[in-house]
Amino acid sequence: MGKDILSMLPQEIERDFISMGEQKFRAGQVFQWLSRGVRDFEDMTNISKPLREKLKENYELYRPKVLSKQVSKLDGTIKYLWELKDGNAVETVVMSYKHGNTVCISTQVGCRQGCAFCASTIGGLVRCLEPGEMLDEVMFSQIDSGKEISNIVLMGIGEPLDNFDNVMRFLQLVNHPKGMNIGMRHISLSTCGLTERFEELAERDLQLTLSVSLHAPDDETRSKIMPANRGRGVEQLIECCRKYYEKTGRRISFEYAMIDGVNDTEYHAKLLAKHARYVSAHVNLIPLNHVEERQFQPSTPEHMKAFIKILEDAGVNVTVRRKLGGDVDASCGQLRRKMQKS
Repeated sequence: MGKDILSMLPQEIERDFISMGEQKFRAGQVFQWLSRGVRDFEDMTNISKPLREKLKENYELYRPKVLSKQVSKLDGTIKYLWELKDGNAVETVVMSYKHGNTVCISTQVGCRQGCAFCASTIGGLVRCLEPGEMLDEVMFSQIDSGKEISNIVLMGIGEPLDNFDNVMRFLQLVNHPKGMNIGMRHISLSTCGLTERFEELAERDLQLTLSVSLHAPDDETRSKIMPANRGRGVEQLIECCRKYYEKTGRRISFEYAMIDGVNDTEYHAKLLAKHARYVSAHVNLIPLNHVEERQFQPSTPEHMKAFIKILEDAGVNVTVRRKLGGDVDASCGQLRRKMQKS
């Protein structure tokens, strides 16, 4: 099996080409072809036949296949289930907003974090995605949907910081001026709080948006629904968020799924407000998507309204995530679960 050329940067392809006796400018041509979604080396029409043969001999080129595509009748949200080269599958969602089209991509096949309200983690982690596979989620969602992607959220199946090196390389690839050229300020990375990676991420100063899936402001509640909290704790997480903000100047977003009777009390709201003020965080409340295998239910409109008022009265910037794709299994992990069951 050849090298994974889709996960290579232009300068790495260039070094390979020089060692093969090829002119280095050819590497840029090949990278541009790959960034347009070419599915076969033979389709690179401005590349000589001898070089195309070398590409076939030395590299692999596999593109994802659409296993399922659901289009919401409510808002046009598109949910893809992609088949990967080893037969595994991941989900990607394309959502349209006034400011442009956003793609939500997966970073792993499955997830080891075990969040109690999430479909993605049922069955655990199968493997991490390669940088080129993540890039293909963005590229082929754009090609198939016909919608130009302007924003990316790493918020699908998997924990991005649990696949740190591959995710960092994906960001280099998707940001590359000769590639898709999507700016870092248009990219949001969501984590359940693997604090051991925060300092390294801050050192890279990527200028992306860090979204922390907080979901509970105290250890007792958070450890019950998010095993990743055990051994780290909310206090450590909040302190790491503060240091990240001080280092990068980029405001953090707290993602908070509102779960009926679990994390939506007055106590939780006041403590969340305290944490948000301490790190100057934005709070994004999420109406919980009910998952068939889970017992949790979304908070009532009354609880949501009271929760928001407490946050706003405390001076916290708060929004409620617009619920998109409710009729197409848009909560990540559900479509893949259905495929596994069938």
